[in-house]
Amino acid sequence: MNNKDYILTKKLGKKILLARVNAGLNQEELAYKAGVSRAIISYIERGIKSPSVETVGAIANALGIELYKLFMFD
Repeated sequence: MNNKDYILTKKLGKKILLARVNAGLNQEELAYKAGVSRAIISYIERGIKSPSVETVGAIANALGIELYKLFMFD
């Protein structure tokens, strides 16, 4: 993963973390709703793993937000 990809992965993870906290969910609850493991949510939020588009879509659906909003960075 090059530096640009790493930065994007970190930003996406941080955005998912903030959305999860705002939704009042813990990692286990989000993982269940999205159909992934809690470990995957943890890896994504910390920027360790770069999720597939399908996984990000499932997370967005579980959070009740539109997919594109996870890619709107300040």
